[in-house]
Amino acid sequence: MNVKTFAEKISEGIQPEILFWVGCAGSFDARAQKVTKAFCTILDACEINYAILGNEEQCTGDPARRAGNEFVFQMLALQNIQTMNMYEVKKIVATCPHCFNILKNDYPALGGNYEVMHHSDYLNQLIKEGRIKLKEGGDFKGKKIAYHDSCYLGRINGIYEAPRSVLEELDLNLVDLKRSKQNGLCCGAGGAQMFKEDEPGNKRINVERAEELLATGSDVIAANCPFCITMLQDGLKAKDQQDKVMVYDLSEMIVNNMQ
Repeated sequence: MNVKTFAEKISEGIQPEILFWVGCAGSFDARAQKVTKAFCTILDACEINYAILGNEEQCTGDPARRAGNEFVFQMLALQNIQTMNMYEVKKIVATCPHCFNILKNDYPALGGNYEVMHHSDYLNQLIKEGRIKLKEGGDFKGKKIAYHDSCYLGRINGIYEAPRSVLEELDLNLVDLKRSKQNGLCCGAGGAQMFKEDEPGNKRINVERAEELLATGSDVIAANCPFCITMLQDGLKAKDQQDKVMVYDLSEMIVNNMQ
């Protein structure tokens, strides 16, 4: 894939409309890289004028701040803000709710004022505008799909309808869990828990969530967060269901059904 950086586009005299914030997971995690590729495929198909920061993109500092290391957070954030302001970035789209949340809600206090969207909102917008054209009778037609609300998109930012609206465009049988929307259950990775050992208990949170999802009898689990995808896949593995029930990001489901 030929995805250009801001530096490359500006050297060609083009000011990108959108900065696609790839994030650490989307850059380095093998599973999340598939989501990055799927989203870029959609952006290319829609002829969106976008770019990434490439090697100039640092971690947003979200895990550091959630774990209590304010110094590291501010150091990373100020470096990112300096880079983005230098390129006159106006609009950011992120595939990771953790990146989306901190860029939208925490960066303005440090001088980073941008329009920030999560990709589920952005995909919904592109579908509504008719820029994403979906084929009838796609891969997921009639299949039972359970949607998992990620904490940072759902309970923290109140975005519930956009991802569901995207899924409904795929002619599938959408299932909501008992613990969903504002009562959604964390996958177990939020608040920097992704990077530390489990605390004492008799069951991992991701296993409990996987059990809830399996109880719906769904063929596929739809998610919108790289941390959630990893945790839910591990939960399914613990129940020996990883080959029967697949976990997909919204962008992967869309790219499979584009005309």
